[in-house]
Amino acid sequence: MSEPTLTEVFGTNSTQDINSLNISKLDLANTGLIALEENTAESLFVAIIKLAANYLKTANQELDPDIQVTISDPQEVKVFRNDLTYNQYIYNVLLDVVSPELNVDPNLF
Repeated sequence: MSEPTLTEVFGTNSTQDINSLNISKLDLANTGLIALEENTAESLFVAIIKLAANYLKTANQELDPDIQVTISDPQEVKVFRNDLTYNQYIYNVLLDVVSPELNVDPNLF
């Protein structure tokens, strides 16, 4: 098969050139993000993880061995901090590189 495309992972409105990667907030709306003039960095980061996880999942990797990055479904745990209880969601990001590669080099993916 082939490497996942930019639009498969980041949405139909995503683009890139030599200097920039553009991910549309319109595509991030599918994650529950409400687009504001200035969203927080954390809200955008979470939306990007959720968006990428829609495509980069184990089930798709089993169908397409060219997918080398997978994001697990979130695991929920309770965390107690500062006298408050939080629901903490753990996403595992798995990066498959052919052995004996010793580094995580973004150019390998």
